[in-house]
Amino acid sequence: MAQLRFQALKNLNERPKIHVESTPPNISKVFGEYVFGMEEMRATLAPAVFKKVSNAIRNHEKIDETTADAVASAAKSWAIGKGATHFTHWFQPMTGGTAEKHDSFFDALSGIEKFKGSELVQQEPDASSFPSGGIRSTFEARGYTAWDPTSPMFLYGKTLSIPTIFVSYTGETLDTKSPLLKALKAVDLSATKVCQLFDKEVQHVVASLGAEQEYFVVDKALFNARPDLVMAGRTVFGHAPARGQQLEDHYFGTIPSRVYDFMRDFEIESWKLGIPVRTRHNEVAPSQFEVAPLFEEVNVANDHNQLMMDVMSRVGEKHNLKILFHEKPFAGLNGSGKHNNWSLITDTGVNLYAPTSSARDNLLFLTFFVTTIKAVHEHADLLRASIANAANDFRLGANEAPPAIMSVFIGSQMTAVLDELEKKGNVKIEKGDNMYMKLGIDQIPEIILDATDRNRTSPFAFTGNKFEFRAVGGSDNCGTPMTALNLIVADQLDKFHDSVTKEIAKGTEKRLAIVNVLRKYIKESKDVRFEGDGYSEEWVKEAAKRGLGNVKNMPRAVDAYLSKKSLDLFERHSIFSHKEVEARNEIKLESYIKKVQIEARVIGDLAINHIIPTAIAYQNKLISNANGLKGLGVDNKAVVDTIKEISEHIEGIKSGVRKMVDERKRINKITDTHKRAYAYCDDIKDTFFEKIRDAVDKLELVVDDEDWPLVKYREMLFLR
Repeated sequence: MAQLRFQALKNLNERPKIHVESTPPNISKVFGEYVFGMEEMRATLAPAVFKKVSNAIRNHEKIDETTADAVASAAKSWAIGKGATHFTHWFQPMTGGTAEKHDSFFDALSGIEKFKGSELVQQEPDASSFPSGGIRSTFEARGYTAWDPTSPMFLYGKTLSIPTIFVSYTGETLDTKSPLLKALKAVDLSATKVCQLFDKEVQHVVASLGAEQEYFVVDKALFNARPDLVMAGRTVFGHAPARGQQLEDHYFGTIPSRVYDFMRDFEIESWKLGIPVRTRHNEVAPSQFEVAPLFEEVNVANDHNQLMMDVMSRVGEKHNLKILFHEKPFAGLNGSGKHNNWSLITDTGVNLYAPTSSARDNLLFLTFFVTTIKAVHEHADLLRASIANAANDFRLGANEAPPAIMSVFIGSQMTAVLDELEKKGNVKIEKGDNMYMKLGIDQIPEIILDATDRNRTSPFAFTGNKFEFRAVGGSDNCGTPMTALNLIVADQLDKFHDSVTKEIAKGTEKRLAIVNVLRKYIKESKDVRFEGDGYSEEWVKEAAKRGLGNVKNMPRAVDAYLSKKSLDLFERHSIFSHKEVEARNEIKLESYIKKVQIEARVIGDLAINHIIPTAIAYQNKLISNANGLKGLGVDNKAVVDTIKEISEHIEGIKSGVRKMVDERKRINKITDTHKRAYAYCDDIKDTFFEKIRDAVDKLELVVDDEDWPLVKYREMLFLR
């Protein structure tokens, strides 16, 4: 194993530089080159057909068979013209990634390329091998993918990829896209209804998303020399290097040359696929980076994020790099999030979370602002559940990741606005002198302040014209938290509209009715607002007093899906049936169990087969040294103490692994999935992982560096 480590380091130093085009393309000329979007359809479809397609997309309507045939024919010609040979329905099952099955355009019987509307609209992948949570038995294999025309088709390699939903033979949803589309429709209808209290011209409201993607980059050879990274996506062992992120010198620093070349390449591929990547920079931890796109409609933004992760991984391979999206690949360093910047935009171009100088528009802004806070307060447990996965448990509450307590940060200015509205029922937001920061430097102009500061410890923060859901994990699919967020806001907007309508029916003037309901919401949701340090023990105690949940592990967090309040919410808006919710929870818990199982096996394998033999071999060297010193009459106490220390660590590791294996055997006999998941969390992960790791990491500091079998943190994290 040590040979593999040093061979990887040797390869790293001797590997030739990857050639990168010296002149990147003009972005405007290549952007969307591989996308069969609205402009391509406008250019290739008859005007009447294009109008049908665009109306169907805008109004969430089905596309008829004749129109589908025309779109299929045009898409086939466009794709083949760019070298495509196959097509695929590209979907997002409950595995955490994407899936695809490629079919050739070429029909051997007719000898020509064919692509019918029926093939565009629907395909039949084998559903039995995807997680179904008990909805489908193994022998019941049939499932369907169905075209989602609201997300554009794209050419990936030589394959025309068609974004689709995925459902079982009996109609239950088996993916992340289906519920997201339903939640987006719900928030569109609910938000439009509320907007029309202010402006009858508003016909649609679109939820937008900008997902900041954090990730780590390590050399491919070093990655392959770490079995835990290969098998589990994170390092189960590894002592912190002398220098980590404490100097704060990596954040926004000069991008390492290898990573810079990789970034340029994957950005070009992303632009061609219509993914609007814009920002790139070093993140806080060494070898950690971030890419951020421009805002898009949520469904498209989520598809693009899933596609971009795949592009990054593939381009990374060409550069002999591995891209790590795991929420906590390295202990003691920043984890990776996927900050979901979310807002609602009307079809008249108004950002509903942007305050203005107009009194009417500000009341509209306050309506959506306060109602959103109220929604988070009402359904904080569901939001927590929506970002729960095995990897995020390692990240939440440490190194700039928000805690598991769901709270809302709005900043001092907006706090003052809500306090004023609550007390007096009358408030005006305007840009006055207090909105400017005077720097006293002649050559620097006055800086217009945002309506709020930033709070990195807040899971849900208002950042001036949007809310940032920071708790979402780096490897996660945005569809799940975005389904929850848009759904709870839609539901609260419905309740708001009902309350205002009832007030108006009693004879209350409309503006006053709106203010009355908002004042009520401000009082009722005050407990979820928090402006301070989310990491402090004081906040944990204060949150408990306020009745806010603090669920620190995934198996218990997802129980919120099965609460009566959540089930009623899902059924009220036709997002999930009770059966579908139970199935999804079963899938999530089974996934959690398997991931903890895999990590436990990796820990046992590395500890018993690699770490302990290495420690014993080094111990034998020390024993020979101690005996030699004794024979010479030289004091060997220091060496003997080291031998004893190694023995203690070896015994601790062996005992820990042995007990962990016995516990796994016991737990595997538990038939109830919830109880088995709790047991894997409490009696395996929480009981043994850190205990065994602590002993291994201490051995790393004792055993000769030349003998240590695992690539060390210092070797992986400082890529140049």
